[in-house]
Amino acid sequence: MGDRWQVEVDRSICIGSAQCTHQAPDRFHLDAAMQSHPVAPETDANEKILAAAEGCPVEAIMITLLGSGEPVFPPEE
Repeated sequence: MGDRWQVEVDRSICIGSAQCTHQAPDRFHLDAAMQSHPVAPETDANEKILAAAEGCPVEAIMITLLGSGEPVFPPEE
């Protein structure tokens, strides 16, 4: 069984660039205020979601391992 992730978007820093919806259109959507939301906050590990997080110009997308809370992105420094 693969990893499960918790996906969150910090809407206080999201600028609505829509890069996440371009990288993973089935995993993120923008609301009427142009703020990103994950379609499913708890999900199987997915390369498209990781690419969306890495491509966010303000690093508003956080991914952690479900259960342990260990960071997937952004990585701990």
